[in-house]
Amino acid sequence: MNRPTPPPQGQARVEIEIARGIAGIPAIEWDACAAPARAGGRAPNPFVTHAFLDALEASGSATPATGWAPHHLVAQVDGRIEAVMPLYLKGHSQGEYVFDHAWANAWHRAGGEYYPKLQSSVPFTPATGPRMMVRPDAALGTEAMQGALIDTARRLADSNGLSSLHVTFCTEAESQLGARHGLLQRTDQQFHWIDRGYRDFADFLDALASRKRKQLKRERARALDAGVRISWFSGEDIRPEHWDAFWLFYQDTGSRKWGSPYLTREFFDIVHGAMAREILLVLAERDGRWIAGALNFIGADTLYGRYWGCREDHPFLHFEACYYQAIDFALAHGLGRVEAGAQGAHKLARGYEPVTTHSLHWIPDPGFRTAVARYLEQERAAVAMEGAELAQFTPFKRGG
Repeated sequence: MNRPTPPPQGQARVEIEIARGIAGIPAIEWDACAAPARAGGRAPNPFVTHAFLDALEASGSATPATGWAPHHLVAQVDGRIEAVMPLYLKGHSQGEYVFDHAWANAWHRAGGEYYPKLQSSVPFTPATGPRMMVRPDAALGTEAMQGALIDTARRLADSNGLSSLHVTFCTEAESQLGARHGLLQRTDQQFHWIDRGYRDFADFLDALASRKRKQLKRERARALDAGVRISWFSGEDIRPEHWDAFWLFYQDTGSRKWGSPYLTREFFDIVHGAMAREILLVLAERDGRWIAGALNFIGADTLYGRYWGCREDHPFLHFEACYYQAIDFALAHGLGRVEAGAQGAHKLARGYEPVTTHSLHWIPDPGFRTAVARYLEQERAAVAMEGAELAQFTPFKRGG
């Protein structure tokens, strides 16, 4: 791929280079942009840290061989790294969770080649977070550096004859900035639990309508009916046998949902070594053996649920391990939000509220871009309408 040319930025000289792997970027420099403000030693968003992205690449999970070729953008001003953007040359549309398969099919039917395409995201991670990441003390300011990154990524798609550029699960502010730079906006829906000042889980239950409160109590009791015991493991408490058990759960879920798991076994060892304090494993045990588990990552103010799997099916155990235990942990550790992953309207009845997610898309071909723009305008209206309707069906007391 052709290298980008430095965009003009007044007197200060901005140079933007492509890094073909996160390992080639000093961790301290990347994190000065991606995680400059840490609370309690944790990054606000663990997925954009150097450690997490490096675990994906070093483990063989996100590499050219798996269709994720790193082309990270690194912007320097007067020799200092001041902004970064995770960017991949993609050979497919797997592991993204913002679906463009219909676009790819339409482009192929028209005689074009949709792949490869450019993708700014965290592989396999449908969690909102920054994508155009800038040092707080950047010489040219945040918006100017973010604009330089997005314009460079767009020029890369144009100059290399690529079908498209996608920036997925970006922040709302980045979505607005991208629109000002000519990218198309897309929205979707997730369900997040939000702490409304609850003292504990019982206080959260008290905020629910009586029928819903009874339902959640029944589900929690049923999940443990067969002698199931739930445990939390984080930091140095996570042992190799816990990862061995979780790997079996993850393989089972991955093979059923995607055909083969996205992450390698080595990923879990690497990420444990690099950021164990930011990991929460929720494991379910019965008769002395681990039967199910959920993997979460801990941010400064948010618990991110990522993967679930099981070896035995028990009623409501999935809800208990993934949703209710996550709320318990968040309340116990002062976290204001739980993001339990993509999709899943069933989360609504469990106290998770509809939240809008954002992405950006650039399509160089003017005809195709116009068609997609019309589609996205209608889709955004439908997503907004659905979100407003779903908000009427939360389990909370009316007027509470």
